[in-house]
Amino acid sequence: MSLHIPRIPGIDFAAVGKQLGYLEIEHSDNENDAAVIPSPIAVLSGGDGPTVLLIAGTHGDEYEGQILLQELIRTLNPDEVTGRLIILPALNIAAVREGRRVSSVDRVNLNRALPGRADGGPALQIASIVAGELIPMADFVMDIHSGGIASEYVPSAFVYQGPTPELWAEKAAAVAAFNAPYSVVVKPMLKSGSISGAADRAGVPMISTELGGRGTVFLPILNRARTGLRSLLGHWGVLKDAGPATARAPIQWVELTSQSPVHSTMAGILEPVVELGQKVTAGDLVARVHSVEELERPPKDFFSPMDGVVAIVRHPALVNVGTTVVNIAVDHGTSYVKGNS
Repeated sequence: MSLHIPRIPGIDFAAVGKQLGYLEIEHSDNENDAAVIPSPIAVLSGGDGPTVLLIAGTHGDEYEGQILLQELIRTLNPDEVTGRLIILPALNIAAVREGRRVSSVDRVNLNRALPGRADGGPALQIASIVAGELIPMADFVMDIHSGGIASEYVPSAFVYQGPTPELWAEKAAAVAAFNAPYSVVVKPMLKSGSISGAADRAGVPMISTELGGRGTVFLPILNRARTGLRSLLGHWGVLKDAGPATARAPIQWVELTSQSPVHSTMAGILEPVVELGQKVTAGDLVARVHSVEELERPPKDFFSPMDGVVAIVRHPALVNVGTTVVNIAVDHGTSYVKGNS
């Protein structure tokens, strides 16, 4: 028996072994007439067991996940797998090639495009395959993100609350297995069209990540995520040898809310006054913006809207009116269990 997806030619999802191929994304523009944009995919199967879908490169300027999944494809043998790994290391390949959050091909944020459209532009086609074909095939999903060029996050797992007690319990256990220093939790269905939202709608447990940022790779974060990924795959029962057991460090649970973003109301040069992970209280100075042209104008100060933890800091110094300069997250300590409200 075989299992094929028309837009992923040459891959039999029912076959045992390692297969490498591409999602064939149709695109025609001034430079390309009836061309195909090839988004790479690897399938590693050792036979019966769970199916885990691993994604990176949803945004092209986020690199840790791309490294981790490329490494997994090169080093892992099918006989080390119980079940099946479906790995998409550079999902939005056009954005990955450009090193940008979204590609100049269609300027669509792939993580806001699900469920997509099979007859749409490149990002919508990819979204349609992920939402319509691959997530329903999976028992577990992980989408690896970082802050990209524009921002830096505390190194964290990133999870949507709920949507059911059962799914939340699965997510919380996955967060513990991945064991990033932080876990950022947000309300259910936070962003319309996200991969996390699509997994929730399909009833498939999923966690995402935010592993640093600034458009580069930090080796300590990468190494911890490397260990955490193998631990998570062992927890999900798809990896026979997840490596030696290590003591799990406490995870700091923080929550982003509608009050978290601090927006600039002035164009100019950003001076962050706080650091990632720093605890602040309501009214604390967190950033100031300096004018570029108005030499006599004093800088404008911005303050924390609440008590919490600095979870995200903008990286590029030039800002405009409306730019988010920092995000302050509610601090839930190391024993957060709520997840269904």
